[in-house]
Amino acid sequence: MFIRTLSSINRFSLLSILRTHSTTSNTTHFGFDEVPENEKQTRVNEVFSSVADSYDLMNDIMSFGIHRIWKDHFIRIVRPDPQWNYIDVAGGTGDIAFRYLKELDRYYPSAASSIPLSESPITPTHTYIADSLEQTRIRPTSKCVVADINPNMLAVGKQRSIDNNLHNRIQWIETNAEELPFEDEQFDVYTIAFGIRNCTHIDRVVSEAYRVLKKGGRFLCLEFSQVNNTLLRYFYDQYSKTFIPPMGQIIANDWKSYQYLIESIRVFPKQKEFAELIRSCNFRYVNYENLSFGVSAIHSGYKL
Repeated sequence: MFIRTLSSINRFSLLSILRTHSTTSNTTHFGFDEVPENEKQTRVNEVFSSVADSYDLMNDIMSFGIHRIWKDHFIRIVRPDPQWNYIDVAGGTGDIAFRYLKELDRYYPSAASSIPLSESPITPTHTYIADSLEQTRIRPTSKCVVADINPNMLAVGKQRSIDNNLHNRIQWIETNAEELPFEDEQFDVYTIAFGIRNCTHIDRVVSEAYRVLKKGGRFLCLEFSQVNNTLLRYFYDQYSKTFIPPMGQIIANDWKSYQYLIESIRVFPKQKEFAELIRSCNFRYVNYENLSFGVSAIHSGYKL
């Protein structure tokens, strides 16, 4: 009934309802706080700059360590193909991209040697002022691209890629998920894991995903979500509020960042609402799968 009712609302009304990170006064959610839209990204950058070195540990605390199983399952759903152009957004530490490449190598052992390696971007011999954003857009130089707005997160990912001997197979891009620098229809698969809830305008992120995907391309999002069992939700909420921020203080000397991360989960759209937002951005065959009773969820949609 909820979905049928929403489907009768025009697209602009729907986005107005579901744009939970925006209000008519140009403010947005930063956890439970309302802040000016132009301040949120700065605050989010400060959070992730603070937790970059302990990002996996942070996810361990927030998910009881189960996030590693969720991510493995996520990549199995992707089913990597050596012919695809793949992009992982908000993936600065490389966690999802590394899994993608390792899964690719598992089923296509010759892929590592047959796929062109990442190249350095061509530096123009002269500068000019572009007449439009389209003129400044680029094409990927690798079949595996990691994009993130936070340079500290990217620095962690780049070092990890060297440690895992994957550095020459990934193109790293520092960019905003709401305005990707790539030309239209460049990628076969777009993933974003535990990142979209930190973006200022969720609908713009999904619309950008649609723009850069090829026809037939797939959007996949793994994100903390809403527990669908009342009793379990109560216990998880109590755990989140009373245990995670103090652990952040003990482990990383950072209470506020962990407090924000918990609050950001609470204000993120519920599973059905987020599925409707994805549909409103023109994706088709949209569905979602709850993981661990809805502690997290995988949303999927196709560009047709």
